[in-house]
Amino acid sequence: MKLCDLHTHSIYSDGTCTPAELIDLAKAAGLSAIALTDHNTVSGIPAFLEAGKGSGLIAVPGIEVSSDFMGTELHIVGLFRSLDHLDAVEAYVSDYLVRKEQSNIDLCSNLCAAGYVVSYDEIKAATPDGVVNRALIAAELMRKGYVGSIGEAFTSLLSKKGGFYHEPEKLDAYEVIGKLREFDAIPILAHSFLSMDEDMLRAFLPRAKQAGLAAMETDYVTYDMATVERARAIAAEFGLLPSGGSDFHGTNKPDIRIGVGKGSLAVPMAYYENLVK
Repeated sequence: MKLCDLHTHSIYSDGTCTPAELIDLAKAAGLSAIALTDHNTVSGIPAFLEAGKGSGLIAVPGIEVSSDFMGTELHIVGLFRSLDHLDAVEAYVSDYLVRKEQSNIDLCSNLCAAGYVVSYDEIKAATPDGVVNRALIAAELMRKGYVGSIGEAFTSLLSKKGGFYHEPEKLDAYEVIGKLREFDAIPILAHSFLSMDEDMLRAFLPRAKQAGLAAMETDYVTYDMATVERARAIAAEFGLLPSGGSDFHGTNKPDIRIGVGKGSLAVPMAYYENLVK
């Protein structure tokens, strides 16, 4: 069975691999297609598509946009069918990125005031596009020994309950879905069960479908088979296509590999083929 991975990240957001390295890893994993879906930026797409030329892989340009639904952060993946609107995409997310950057500057400042020595400027300088998010701050906290893992950082120092992090205002989830349609992208709800229980998911999906949501990630790296089957059933119930991916971040999530996740992930190439139809 041909396989794909429709959710990965590069150094242009909070991954540790270059776009070219993603292509090489996907080839080594035997995939037929891979999507680059960096957080709130399309800056890595040109390098990604260039690396994909002659690779034998389908390199799918994408994005993962942070959004809000009833105070809950939802991520919407968009897979672009054309490259005509990439400048408009960057302009659309720019205001949010300004708010996000200030939030992360404040976070590092608050951590330093409490004795955790982390430099926002140093973290930003280490990313090629200068896009910093909490995962990179978490990696720095782990590197300096303040936490044992990125997951620990998110549940302690970097959580909203920790007192150091104040969440920036996000884009509305329904608006994001509609905008991705305007930008000739296929909108996909990412890892819904990480953010919502089934009741909230069911409350979100009817209007999301009306706004243009095409699919939801039913096959995701942390889902067991029971969760995959439940997600597939809900997607079918609401007339949404299945999608899936590893959410690969390189060494920032060292237990996750492209294509196979933690070992059992297998996203059929038919998912991608049906999405582009």
